[in-house]
Amino acid sequence: MDYRNAIFIVTEERNCPIYNVGEEFKVEQMALTVPEGKAACLMMVRELMRAVTEKKSMERFSPFGQQRVKFECGGCTGLIRFEFKKEKDFATLQMKLLAVAEQRARMRHLDRFYDVLRTLDIFEPLDEDSLRDLSAQLRLKEYGANKVLLKKGEPGTSLYIILEGRVAVIGNEGQTLSEMGVGDIFGEMSLLSGEPVTTTIHSKEKTRLATLSSKDFKHILNRYPVLQVFFYRMLVERAQANTMRAGTISSGMTGRLSEINSVELFQLINSSQKSGKVQLVLDDGTAEAVFHEGELIDTRYKNLDGKEAFFALLAKNNGTFTYTSSLSDEEKKLPVIGGFMGLIMEGMRRMDELND
Repeated sequence: MDYRNAIFIVTEERNCPIYNVGEEFKVEQMALTVPEGKAACLMMVRELMRAVTEKKSMERFSPFGQQRVKFECGGCTGLIRFEFKKEKDFATLQMKLLAVAEQRARMRHLDRFYDVLRTLDIFEPLDEDSLRDLSAQLRLKEYGANKVLLKKGEPGTSLYIILEGRVAVIGNEGQTLSEMGVGDIFGEMSLLSGEPVTTTIHSKEKTRLATLSSKDFKHILNRYPVLQVFFYRMLVERAQANTMRAGTISSGMTGRLSEINSVELFQLINSSQKSGKVQLVLDDGTAEAVFHEGELIDTRYKNLDGKEAFFALLAKNNGTFTYTSSLSDEEKKLPVIGGFMGLIMEGMRRMDELND
């Protein structure tokens, strides 16, 4: 059998920054086509081209997909297993007609994805080509009425965009807190924060969703930095809303970071325009953050100070804190370290990179 024109499919991946299980690579006349919207990994290209040109390499593949080949990317920490799926163009007329029908259905889905994305403010900065690349990363999922789409406490795996139908956000007592409809997005908060899903979401009726996996979501953020600003702003606003619901902060207040984490604590001080000091006792030492009228003017933690100390504290979720409102005249004259919103966004971005 001639393997020169062939299709290969990813059957397993571990920490690959680009490709997902189920994605296909097509080789035809020594030209390689990678999955839509994805960059070409040069290590993968070399391995696949070797497979279709060298006899020994070809023998490692089974025409029936029984024998898998391990591929380790030398350029990163990822690992991919892929296998020969079928010889390209080796198909009956019925199979070819089915492939054409599947391709047409796929194009209809892409057009539908594009039409919805074009109406969303978050994607307005993207040009047409970029938006179509993003559409190619989305997958269609359909649910009947009263189905659980997200469950509180479970890890977040995808971002969801509602194409059709309505969903309900469910509270701890089973009550409906709010509803969302066509064009609304959910699931992004747990992807950004790395924390479990905070609310349960049910479908209220037959619902069609466009989904973006966690890996592809991070790929999109890295590829289009303008989207990072929007999503991290959403994360900060969500933290602000949560802390405002928790109440106001006053001098002498103490608490545990396991109950209100450092991001929420600092956001509460900023939104309340408080002046004072937050002293923290952590498992690896003590720290202090100083605010004047809600703006950060000094931070110290271990051998760090300023912005770097602040970024390190944002990742702390265990320990205790005490807030006091007294500042000396000298401390009140200290310059602002930076715009608070910008500091939070940069800190979140760094935390996300560490989680990767």
